[in-house]
Amino acid sequence: MCWGLVGSSRIRVVPDRPPPHPHTDPGTSAVMDPLHHLATASRWPIFPYFHHTYKQAGLSEYNAFWRCVQAGATYLFVQLCKMLFLATFFPTWEGGAGAYDFVGEFMKATVDLADLVGLHLVMSRNAGKGEYKIMVAAMGWATAELVMSRCIPLWVGARGIEFDWKYIQMSIDSNINLVHYIAMAALVWMFTRYDLPKRYRLPLTLLLGLSVYKAFFMESFVHVFLLGSWTALLVKAVITGFLALSSLGLFVTLVHGN
Repeated sequence: MCWGLVGSSRIRVVPDRPPPHPHTDPGTSAVMDPLHHLATASRWPIFPYFHHTYKQAGLSEYNAFWRCVQAGATYLFVQLCKMLFLATFFPTWEGGAGAYDFVGEFMKATVDLADLVGLHLVMSRNAGKGEYKIMVAAMGWATAELVMSRCIPLWVGARGIEFDWKYIQMSIDSNINLVHYIAMAALVWMFTRYDLPKRYRLPLTLLLGLSVYKAFFMESFVHVFLLGSWTALLVKAVITGFLALSSLGLFVTLVHGN
């Protein structure tokens, strides 16, 4: 603080104010809040993929990064083929408002059998133990699905000033899908074994059917019972957990029980 004289008046010179704190300044908060929302929503799907799955599962020790990239490229090719097939043979249903075409949606869900073929192709091109093949295929498949269907909505929407729970739901759903693809890859690997005992074929077939038609069952369940977003997410998590635990039990019995 300093003082100065101008004529007979004494003028007080006010010192410069300190820079605003980032948590109290409105302009800085308008920039930091969207980044905080984006970081919060993005950490949910990205951290389990790259830390728990890729590193903790031992894929980094096998230098499996490019194998996962190849699996992701196979995912993109399979999805392109599915889109072309659906656009050709399953045109848009022109039903009444609020109506649900169960037969048409069931036929469209049948096209997801191509995912089983794609996962089998990925695992057949990789050499190594069954666990390694399963994790590489599932990691590449789930990561490609995350990038193509969720990264852009998270990047565009989660940067908004106002927080929205739908992006947290989207992040949790991506983790559920990761578990789903691991279970699906394990089922495909067990089903395509040449030395598979006959008693395993029926449970594996039922679980593979559940993995393929799970999305159709979920959509029908939500439409019939008018479930909310959080309730539907919980039901999906329960079904995926049942599928994963059943696949794990069969895998342990088949591989380590013989």
